[in-house]
Parts: sequence; C-alpha cells; structure tokens
Amino acid sequence: MQLENPEALRELYWRENRRWMLILGAIWFLMGLGCGVLWVEPLNQLQLGGFKLGFWFAQQGAIYGFIVLIFVYARVMARLEKRLGLEEPQA
Repeated sequence: MQLENPEALRELYWRENRRWMLILGAIWFLMGLGCGVLWVEPLNQLQLGGFKLGFWFAQQGAIYGFIVLIFVYARVMARLEKRLGLEEPQA
C-alpha cells in the first residue's frame, strides 16, 4: 500500500509506530516493575527452576522479556514498512 501523499504516509507510519511503542512500553513496565517489584510476594509462591518466581523475574526474567519485546518491535515495524512500501532494498 503506497500512499500518494508523503505527509499522509508519514502520519500513518508514526501513528502506528507510537501505538506499538505504547503497547510494548506498557508490557515492559508491567514486566519490569510489576513482576520484579510490585507483585514479587504473590509470585514468590511459585517456583521456576528451583527459584522463587518473583526473584527470578527481578533477576533475569524481565531481561528475557525485554529481549523478546525488542524482536517483536522489529518484526512489527518491518511488516509496517513493507505494508506502506517503505522497506529498504535488499543488499
């Protein structure tokens, strides 16, 4: 989908980009602060690999989640750029 008007194309791209940044940022916030700090006591009732789940999230689980969010963002943006006809040519 290639729009004729570059301003409309830019507006659509940034609207979608902001929307995904807000969604993924909210997940990041909930994972980092919520699971690692705010809800640590209820999560500590469960164990993962012999460690309490709240401790696990605070120490390494959130990092794994952040890495997954980076890959999700990259994939979503690649799809958006392809849909709008903005992808870079292959080398």
